[in-house]
Amino acid sequence: MANLKEIRNRIASISSTMKITSAMKMVSAAKLKKAQDAITNLRPYANKLTELLQNLSSTLEGDIGSEYTDKRAIEKVLLVAITSNRGLCGAFNSNIIKQVQSQIKESYAGKDVSVMTIGKKGNDILAKKENIFENNTEIFDDLTFTNAAELAQKIMHAFKEGQFDKVELFYNRFKNAGTQIPMHEDFLPIEAEQDGQKETVSTDYIFEPSKEVIVEELIPKSLKMQLFKAIRDSYAAEHGARMTAMHKATDNAGELKDELTLTYNKARQAAITGEILEIVGGAEALNG
Repeated sequence: MANLKEIRNRIASISSTMKITSAMKMVSAAKLKKAQDAITNLRPYANKLTELLQNLSSTLEGDIGSEYTDKRAIEKVLLVAITSNRGLCGAFNSNIIKQVQSQIKESYAGKDVSVMTIGKKGNDILAKKENIFENNTEIFDDLTFTNAAELAQKIMHAFKEGQFDKVELFYNRFKNAGTQIPMHEDFLPIEAEQDGQKETVSTDYIFEPSKEVIVEELIPKSLKMQLFKAIRDSYAAEHGARMTAMHKATDNAGELKDELTLTYNKARQAAITGEILEIVGGAEALNG
């Protein structure tokens, strides 16, 4: 059994760790509320924009004719991995990293695959084995649509110039504080809606300007909104994952502290009992 001093030091260390994890939990809880409100308010707009684009494009005869719908033989692929800049959030980052690595090995073996990392943690791991097209960590310092749109524009430009034949997104979708869903979405080229998936509403609209012009303007905006929503989703999911992880860490540290306290009390009681026995034994020896 460890001596009393070692147990006291371990109890003090765990108490200090509990304070840190508890503080991190409260910080993430405060940030989560704001991030959750942001993604909850954004989703209806993003979904409606996508629905409007699909409804319009489905009524056009033939191909949309956009440079972002150009389907090519897939030889060069860009995978966009959205993780976080900080750790201590459970399997939040590792789930996305594993999903990206699995996609490279299983779906794009032998292809020219590049990775765009959004978040420091993903870049730290993926940069060791994969070809990094670009890394962006500053976007979380000022997460606005303008900054996300600039990032989306880089991806769109690279696709338009033929640097990549396909672009995919990997991120965590926020469901609630305890649940984050790893997502994998096609970004470019834009896939036409399948006939069996069409749910167009038979409403007679007057379009000004033409449908073609409206669709052509909606596509870039829809792509920028799709990336912004993915980053926003990931940001909210990150704080939910960290809050949950720090809550569990605090609980586990509390249980360990209780166990060590019990061990310390037993050891202390044994030491006191031993001292009493020595005193009694010494007194009996003197009397004898």
